[in-house]
Amino acid sequence: MLISFVVFLSIFAAIGLSSFFKSTHQADDYYLASRSVNPMLVGLSAVATNNSGYMFIGVIGYTYATGFSAIWLMIGWILGDYLASTFVHHRLRKQTASLDQVSFIGVISSWQKEPDVNTDDGNSGGQTSKTQSLMGLISLVFLLAYASAQLVAGSKALQVLFDWPAYAGVLIGTVLVVSYCLAGGIRASIWTDAAQSCVMIVAMALLLITAVVELGGITSAVDAMSEVDGYLDIFPSDLVLPGIAGGLLFIMGWACAGFSVIGQPHIMVRFMTLKNLGDMRSARIWYYLWFTSFYGLATAVGMLSRVYLPDVAGFDAELALPTMALQLLPPVLVGLVLAGIFAATLSTADSLVLSCSSALTHDIFPGDIKSPAKIKFATFLIAILAATWALLNQQSVFSLVLMAWSGLASAFAPLLLSRCFGWRQSNFVALVAIVAGLSVAIGWRLLGLQSTLYEGAPGMVAGLVILFVGHRRHDDSLDAKPVIVES
Repeated sequence: MLISFVVFLSIFAAIGLSSFFKSTHQADDYYLASRSVNPMLVGLSAVATNNSGYMFIGVIGYTYATGFSAIWLMIGWILGDYLASTFVHHRLRKQTASLDQVSFIGVISSWQKEPDVNTDDGNSGGQTSKTQSLMGLISLVFLLAYASAQLVAGSKALQVLFDWPAYAGVLIGTVLVVSYCLAGGIRASIWTDAAQSCVMIVAMALLLITAVVELGGITSAVDAMSEVDGYLDIFPSDLVLPGIAGGLLFIMGWACAGFSVIGQPHIMVRFMTLKNLGDMRSARIWYYLWFTSFYGLATAVGMLSRVYLPDVAGFDAELALPTMALQLLPPVLVGLVLAGIFAATLSTADSLVLSCSSALTHDIFPGDIKSPAKIKFATFLIAILAATWALLNQQSVFSLVLMAWSGLASAFAPLLLSRCFGWRQSNFVALVAIVAGLSVAIGWRLLGLQSTLYEGAPGMVAGLVILFVGHRRHDDSLDAKPVIVES
């Protein structure tokens, strides 16, 4: 088991380190791979980054506890993600090509370039450095929380299978992420993501097939799950509203969670690296084919885990997948599954570390940091901070990821949408929208209302309403049509 795990991790590390020979080590190459990545790699990298330790650990645990009704999380999430991608992705990539920016925050803040008489510092050309710095600071905090969750997820898997202390997985993950990020930046991340995505889906499919066969087939598996009280109910029993109304609200909340992808710098930057704008459709096909397949497999495995692992006091549901693999598979294949789990955490952790690094070097400080040595030092520093947070963390992976996901979405998704709509607003209005959206999402969670509706939904709505009220329509927006006046 250990040999199998080490072999796969060594392969991932070798792939990442090999990117050193193609890297120019300049900022544009380090953070955007010189905008030269083919659509297949973009799609696989984006989906591996999206489906991380959150999927292997968090979603499996949620499905273990919830049952069949967890399928609405999958349906809503993918639907919301798809709707967002049809409108935003190609516009973001087009702006990336026209602006001299290497970060997601930099592109959003520089989108509106004409002089604005209402700016708070008298400067012309889009958002002020103060606004960009605030956005960079927000992204840094939430991305660090997100990165720590990935390291925790990998550590949990190692605890179950090898009985290693919690810090072991955190340290191993940090060393690997730092090694190939320093070697090739986002190119190393994308290359390893593509390889990791293959291992992730093979590992999940292998476990599902084995679990069903051990139970005697699909019919026997369904019968076994039906013996758990309420496990095959269509909707959860704790909905705030009864019947169909509560179910629709539940689905809508998770659709908003999927739509929140446009506020996630570490995922959206993948599409910014695409070689040609015309390849966006191909990249999205790769993305959604893998996304749908993997999410379906993960949901099925999560449901079956309840059959193999009864819900007893003290059992951590987020450890269901590695515990189940240990029971059903021979050691070599358990090592494969563990490599899949660890690969999932690394595929997101490296992306988050690089996004934090770009926020630190290009968004938070008044002037861009161009020196390759300083950029790589920033990456190393971010990785150390993420590891420290992971070692001190007391929250579940599911909760920590959702908190970070909703915070980023509430702060950035409304502003990105307003740019795509062609709305223009003063820097003050943009700042108010960012702070208000984030505050509503945090307040929603502090009040315990996230079980009623995903907190990112009211956060994004609050920000978008403020931007709409304070906007000025800009006729020269990206997709504006000419006005024809008939005499």
